Amino acid sequence: MKVKPLGDRVLVRRLEEEEKTAGGIIIPDAAKEKPQQGKVVAVGAGRWNDGGQRILPEVKENDRILFSKYAGDEIKIDGEEHLIMREDDILAVVN
Repeated sequence: MKVKPLGDRVLVRRLEEEEKTAGGIIIPDAAKEKPQQGKVVAVGAGRWNDGGQRILPEVKENDRILFSKYAGDEIKIDGEEHLIMREDDILAVVN
């Protein structure tokens, strides 16, 4: 299924967290926090400013990003969990 976010929204797939710590301890699922990193899957066309001009998004598909802990709305697409969030919820692009 193809999903195209509207406005300044971004579709993000969370990146998986490590199963072990650096010391080799395995982390159980119940103790894991949801990762705050993801990969941009799709980007909307951008938002409109007060003058009626479109402001293009700064992120693009396949960017690796950091986002705030409670950013976005969780959705399932083809059985896979994704987030739809506003571009303002994105904190940084990781190179």
